[in-house]
Amino acid sequence: MTDELFSVTDNITLVSGGSRGIGKALAKGFAQRGAKVIITGRDASTLEETAREISTAHADVHPMVCDVSSPDEIQQLVDKVIGAYDRIDTLLNVAGVNKRQRAEIFLVEDYDSILNINLRGAFLLSQSVGRHMIEQRSGVQINIDSLNTYAPLKGVTPYAMSKGGMSIMTRGLAAEWGEFGVRVNAIAPGFILTDMTNKLWSNPTMHQWGKQNTPLGRLGEVEDLIGAAIFLASKASSFMTGQVVYVDGGFSAGISWPIDLDGG
Repeated sequence: MTDELFSVTDNITLVSGGSRGIGKALAKGFAQRGAKVIITGRDASTLEETAREISTAHADVHPMVCDVSSPDEIQQLVDKVIGAYDRIDTLLNVAGVNKRQRAEIFLVEDYDSILNINLRGAFLLSQSVGRHMIEQRSGVQINIDSLNTYAPLKGVTPYAMSKGGMSIMTRGLAAEWGEFGVRVNAIAPGFILTDMTNKLWSNPTMHQWGKQNTPLGRLGEVEDLIGAAIFLASKASSFMTGQVVYVDGGFSAGISWPIDLDGG
């Protein structure tokens, strides 16, 4: 029995960065629930492989190449989706890159790459999709924020800056577009195991640190984010906009410290 309050059936869902990791998991989660999903990324072959893998009997997943650092490609993508489906119901702004390095030795080109994809590209995609949502007087945008907006981690300062900007972008667009029936929220994942982070978390010291500092006692899986995204895209969150939802196993609930609570 399906609860219409949480339904995304026939929802036209556009997922940037949908070929792997969090974007792939969210695309699959929406497709499994009857949404019509379009995934984007920079590599055509990877996109096509992902689309074949996560398409379901209920919904096909359609790949469309787009580099979100290119304004022209963003506009072409949105025009193509509108031409094919007449509307966009949900935008999942997932595309992002990171580099771990000390701030004082960060190269300008690396800084520009991170900000151009994570913040500039996300804004331009939100803007382009937002114009159509304003016209149709409905729509949902969900940005993938970061635990770094709770507290920045050492060694990823430009990445944290880009996600800090996305938090403000989420609130700003929500404030501007609410009158048109457009809702904008964000999900801030905690420590999630993905293809990009598996090497980091395979280090026993890091893995143990992550578990010890997460109240639920484990690292997250990409599938842990699906429920929050479905909620934000559905009628269940119809009076919710401008919010950042931390899906982090409780990491941001407080600071863990090495004391024995049972020792008196």
